[in-house]
Amino acid sequence: MYSSLDGKITDEFYSQFSIKQFHLTVQSDIDTIQIYLTHPLGLLIVFVAASFMMIWRLHAMESKGFEGTVLGTLIMPYCSGFANLVFAYVMSKSAGNGGLVIENCLVNNATNLTLLLGLSALFGSAAVVKKSAAKRHAEFFRINRLNLLFTLIALFLFTGTLWALAKDGVLDFYDGLVLIALFLFWQILHVFEVLKDKIRKNQAFHWSIATDVMLLAASAYCIYFAVDHLVTWVSHTENPLFSFARLGWFSGLLMVVPNAFLALYYTRIGRQDIVMSSQIGDGHICIPMCIGLFSVFNTIQVPDFLSMGVYVILSAGVIHFLSIAIFGRVQRALGVVLIGGYAFFLYQGLIP
Repeated sequence: MYSSLDGKITDEFYSQFSIKQFHLTVQSDIDTIQIYLTHPLGLLIVFVAASFMMIWRLHAMESKGFEGTVLGTLIMPYCSGFANLVFAYVMSKSAGNGGLVIENCLVNNATNLTLLLGLSALFGSAAVVKKSAAKRHAEFFRINRLNLLFTLIALFLFTGTLWALAKDGVLDFYDGLVLIALFLFWQILHVFEVLKDKIRKNQAFHWSIATDVMLLAASAYCIYFAVDHLVTWVSHTENPLFSFARLGWFSGLLMVVPNAFLALYYTRIGRQDIVMSSQIGDGHICIPMCIGLFSVFNTIQVPDFLSMGVYVILSAGVIHFLSIAIFGRVQRALGVVLIGGYAFFLYQGLIP
């Protein structure tokens, strides 16, 4: 005879069975998601989506106290260059990967200064000081011009210091400290500039910046996840196109993607000051920060490729500096020259 006790036991059994089935189903779904996320194509999608998230919030922060070249020099580089920092961290797990970190940084900087800014000059207005607006906003554009020239001077200082420290063929602990100290001093200068500007305008930072920072942090973690797993995949793949020996080049080109999004967006809306400052500022994350950070923990044997990369970066920097100082803009004809320089850079680095 079926009793109420039997019914209660049966109900408890089915309840526990249902909970167990639910857990198994959830675990199965999680395993399926992980398979898709750890696939190279899925990792690239995560990387691009996180980059778009960063750009979205960075654009919002422009109206909250971070404007023009300050946004491009102080905030954007940490977002677009975070993947390079992650790459240096992942590579630091093995002391013999210093050459790959240098390749990554040189490819990233050379691509920003030649290809991306060359395309921006070729297809955008490329004007740092627009004649149509100069009469109404002359002071604003003069300040932006000076800020860009100052940022380029920092590029010469950082790249030249790296070249000088690497002349003995190695970058050791103390070389790394010098590079990191230069970068931190440069960032502190900009922090004080922002604070002084706030005092002059009697403004305070908007409280919602905290939300933007949290979203940027979430995007940064997604980028770390994607880069870490992509490096693991490349180190085990048998595809010669993505061999570990070319990891520095492959990663350097991949990590230009966020910069390309920034350049495309701000070129479209005619903010060439932000285009230039963000690309140059992203280079400061690589040289000196990434290389300095790696060499603090692991001595780097400097590859022969360094000299050629430094020459390309400094040459592109000179073109930008003279163009802005003389014309107030990078002319379209020089955009073609910059793109040609990038083609030469690729040929020298990739063709045996």
